[in-house]
Amino acid sequence: MTRSFLTVQGEHITLDGKPIILKGAGLGGWMNMENFITGYPGHEYQVRAALRSVLGEEKYEYFFDKFLEYFFTEEDAAFFASLGLNCIRLPVNYRHFEDDDNPRVFKRAGLKHLDRVIDLCAKHGIYTVIDLHAAPGGQNLDWHADAGNNQALFWVHKDFQDRTVLIWEELARHYRDNPWVAGYNPLNEPTDEAQVRLPVFYQRIEAAIRAVDPNHILFLDGNTFGRDFSAFGPPLPNTVYACHDYSNYGFPNPPEPFVGSDAQIAFHERHFARKVEYMREHGLPVWNGEFGPVYQSAKDDPNFEATNEQRYAVLETQLSIYARTNASWSIWLYKDIGFQGMVYVGDDTPYIRLLAPFLAKKRALAADAWGVDDTPVRHLFEPMEKWLIDAAPTIEKRYPPGFRAHKHLFRQVRNTLLSEELCHEFASYFEDKSLEELDALAQSFAFSNCKQRGKLNAILQADGAREVV
Repeated sequence: MTRSFLTVQGEHITLDGKPIILKGAGLGGWMNMENFITGYPGHEYQVRAALRSVLGEEKYEYFFDKFLEYFFTEEDAAFFASLGLNCIRLPVNYRHFEDDDNPRVFKRAGLKHLDRVIDLCAKHGIYTVIDLHAAPGGQNLDWHADAGNNQALFWVHKDFQDRTVLIWEELARHYRDNPWVAGYNPLNEPTDEAQVRLPVFYQRIEAAIRAVDPNHILFLDGNTFGRDFSAFGPPLPNTVYACHDYSNYGFPNPPEPFVGSDAQIAFHERHFARKVEYMREHGLPVWNGEFGPVYQSAKDDPNFEATNEQRYAVLETQLSIYARTNASWSIWLYKDIGFQGMVYVGDDTPYIRLLAPFLAKKRALAADAWGVDDTPVRHLFEPMEKWLIDAAPTIEKRYPPGFRAHKHLFRQVRNTLLSEELCHEFASYFEDKSLEELDALAQSFAFSNCKQRGKLNAILQADGAREVV
């Protein structure tokens, strides 16, 4: 029996005309690695280069192939489905499908693990959304776009856009007959400072994809990290517009303790309403492609359990808002080394045991950008921040809105310059490892070696049982 494709009808994503809400998580850290997810510093391409230098080509290829294999297996798919969740967002890095020194030549080998996971998910009744998390040139200025330069050059050089279109044409051609692929998310969290270039690119990518695949939904992120749709024109057909809805209350140093007051709930309602105003105005479905708190451990805070209870309450508040509006959602994220994931690599695994000293150092330096508590190093940066503001006051209004001087400063110094240099130290931990040892390190990410974040999963499972209202 042939399965139907998901389609957009009015305010709903539908299957055979019946509304369906997509609920799930992002598989970050897998085909698009991120430093806080798996513990390395800096950008993915930098640490891969450092590891290739230390391991040599054969061991390098072996380790990453095994890493991609163990990171998501049938055990993961079965567990995910057991929670009543029905969709996994699959972030991918363009480097799996194209080499910078051989552009416009599609690497079919990059489909190996993507095909495998899509098929595993389908077997367990789970839809997938393919998300280009890192595009050539960097579609945003953050580490997860893997450009390494704190600039979104995707918007400056048309050649990067041309290459991205070619990659999506190949992906769409390959998956056009697969109804378990819910759709395509062409760019994660774009940051187009000029605003007008993003809608133009979306029109171009929509035409290119649908020339080879007329069936799949497009999931289009808003500008400025999925927050801004103000420059968007009329909606494209069979398209879901995607916001990202992180709460400051779910991260270190929140505005105040979260107690679920009327004012705090109203704050979250206002922020979400602003992000989905475009969708509501045009009578469209809503997909919140990323949200979710980070969590503390005893390494971070002696009162971590109380802190985490507040963050679970933030999550429940957000989910209740989405439920009232029939919004689909994809929490960030499924698996990591203990920071945010639904499941996480255990402390007793070879990977964590090997890297424990480095992870402690990286935490003390606040080397990552995501969810970091920068209190231990803030005194070093405050004089520089004041100097920057005094010398160039406009830095407080520098794009993106809300970053201000302190965020621009630590992104450039800690998260780029410092972290880039730390890649060599990270790679040194892998020196002289045998194939058997590398296999054990990669296998640390297997589901059987992971712990489950029980309360998080219980909250998600409870919401997954909710029907369309």
